[in-house]
Amino acid sequence: MKRTKVIDALNSTEYGKDILVKGWVRSHRSSKAVDFIALNDGSTIKNIQLVVDPKTIDEADLKSITTGACIGCKGVLVESQGKGQTVEVQSKEIVIYGLCPNDYPMQKKGQSFEYMRQYAHMRLRTNTFGAVFRIRHNMAIAIHKYFHEHGFYYFNTPLITASDAEGAGEMFQVTTLDLDRIAKEGKVDYSKDFFGKKTNLTVSGQLEGELGATALGAIYTFGPTFRAENSNTPRHLAEFWMIEPEIAFMNKDELMDLEEDFIKYCVRWALENCQDDLEFLNKMIDKTLIETLQSVIKEDFVRLPYTEGIKILEQAVKEGHKFENPVTGWGMDLNSEHERFLVEQHFKRPVIMTDYPSEIKAFYMKKNPDGKTMQGTDVLFPRIGEIIGGSVREENYQKLLDEIEHRHMKESTYEWYLDTRKYGSCPHAGFGLGFERLILFITGMQNIRDVIPFPRTPKNAEF
Repeated sequence: MKRTKVIDALNSTEYGKDILVKGWVRSHRSSKAVDFIALNDGSTIKNIQLVVDPKTIDEADLKSITTGACIGCKGVLVESQGKGQTVEVQSKEIVIYGLCPNDYPMQKKGQSFEYMRQYAHMRLRTNTFGAVFRIRHNMAIAIHKYFHEHGFYYFNTPLITASDAEGAGEMFQVTTLDLDRIAKEGKVDYSKDFFGKKTNLTVSGQLEGELGATALGAIYTFGPTFRAENSNTPRHLAEFWMIEPEIAFMNKDELMDLEEDFIKYCVRWALENCQDDLEFLNKMIDKTLIETLQSVIKEDFVRLPYTEGIKILEQAVKEGHKFENPVTGWGMDLNSEHERFLVEQHFKRPVIMTDYPSEIKAFYMKKNPDGKTMQGTDVLFPRIGEIIGGSVREENYQKLLDEIEHRHMKESTYEWYLDTRKYGSCPHAGFGLGFERLILFITGMQNIRDVIPFPRTPKNAEF
């Protein structure tokens, strides 16, 4: 008999039909007359109830079926008399695939997320993480669907690179050299390395993505990126996924339109396609989750120049608002709490902040005529702060070269990038969205380590 997924069984009205379901036991309640087993196979947040007559199965086998055990059940699909379910399976035969001893780490309810991070390989089987990763899958589908429908091409950029797109230098080195021998000799000859030069894991696919945009018109990347940033915060990972569209002939206003439309599409997709999982997370994680998601798609995003944003923060301080990180005035880099104040308390809706001081933004951003600010377009969200970082790119060869020299960056490393400005340069723009920050927002989870299956953070590369 072919297996029926739990989600399909729950949605079926073929009462009286023999079916086979397989999965992992969520709970097992026993009595002399009847046993109830809640079974889940990961296809839905909801369990299907197996009604088992103890006479139909060996007593020792029945007792051995504990939380976490993997079983199959052949039985009859019937209408359920219990609350919270429409169907159940009257068991005829149970097959045990894998028993689960008492030291199974996910047995107890109410475990902390910190505890579950120690068992990232096992936490996947819990209701919460099943919901999170089904939503993560749906967001990936939504992203590809959005860009495909809007004429973008999926463009694969390298994970190993010799350039630092952000200019921050916090990169993981890639090498085949014998580090123990080098440590003894005290010198590194990178010409002997695999690529013949010093290489790193990418912090962004943007620079290579710009090459694609100047050939294909509109592209997007969607893949892993790496930051060797020693940050143990709920918002940072060493390995995370980025979505980075780049578009030729796009100006700042059009870029902001794209950012807003794209992220609203993703939120709308979640509300329409992940209803059961969102309802569970709304109940268990964040009681205002669905309301927050709905508010994002209803409201127009505020478009706020950085200079105006600083004035609002300074006024808030004058009126007695306390920030952990001081508001030091124009030129400061905003902290997450500043961004969240603007979004959650002042405007009460998402904000696109524009025209940042050039000194606190990346070298590739186009400067405004004032010479002091750049055409950045960062989207700030409730609970998250910055969720998108975007800008118009500097298309003028000499201006871009001057900026590279001003920041003491190595021109030779960026010769290929400068070629896009030397040969048929065009105005263009793009943004980067941290995938995990999007999932954080849509799931209501509080820590970014809980929205990626196997988090990579300082001193942690398990599994």
